[in-house]
Amino acid sequence: MIRLVDIRKRFGDLLLFERLSLTAPGGKVSVILGPSGCGKTSLLDMLAGIIEPDSGGIEGVGTRRISYLFQEPRLIPWRTIRGNLEFVLQGNDGLGDRAQVRKRAEDALARVGMRDFADAYPAELSGGMRQRAVIARAFAYPGEILLMDEPLQALDLARKLDLVEWFLSLWAETTPTTLFVTHDIQEALILGDYISVLSAPPGRVIKEIENPVLPAERRLEDPRLMEMEAELYRTILNRRR
Repeated sequence: MIRLVDIRKRFGDLLLFERLSLTAPGGKVSVILGPSGCGKTSLLDMLAGIIEPDSGGIEGVGTRRISYLFQEPRLIPWRTIRGNLEFVLQGNDGLGDRAQVRKRAEDALARVGMRDFADAYPAELSGGMRQRAVIARAFAYPGEILLMDEPLQALDLARKLDLVEWFLSLWAETTPTTLFVTHDIQEALILGDYISVLSAPPGRVIKEIENPVLPAERRLEDPRLMEMEAELYRTILNRRR
């Protein structure tokens, strides 16, 4: 379990968070849903140790290994797709020698249907294939915590749903504690076991929902998800009035 307790963060004149508290249960996908500019990325950066809160506490992270999926692929352009995965694995204790690192990278690529593109360079792949590669990279690295910063935002719905399927199949094998931030309600419903809605700055949690539908059963046309979608829209729209 990860807990953020009474987080306060200011950037210049902008008070981004004031006494923000949030809990992410262990071994689940917790979605942080909110409008652009509400501090979703900053929240992940705090969890990753990239930035520090001005006050408050973060519990449950410590020295645990973290995988981070950014908004853009961030693949090294002069390395092959296999080389990109090997780069994040090399030098990590417990992952073995070079041959074992290569096998781990190739196994991860195979799981997302990218085995035949292991020797390709990022520029030779479509946007959807690059995203599949970074999902493989995130799961090749043995992270206990997975942070996802809107990695699907640039994709059309069909490709997005395909990647969600890849993600869920990989996630089920290791069940890392996951925080996924998005402004897309449908992404939140398909991926999230728990959904927390953030307000505009100074940010706080204005609604929390536990998803009653099992991941393998989640479909956008499911009446239960449609009811939750309507509830989330009402929450967001009421905050804007």
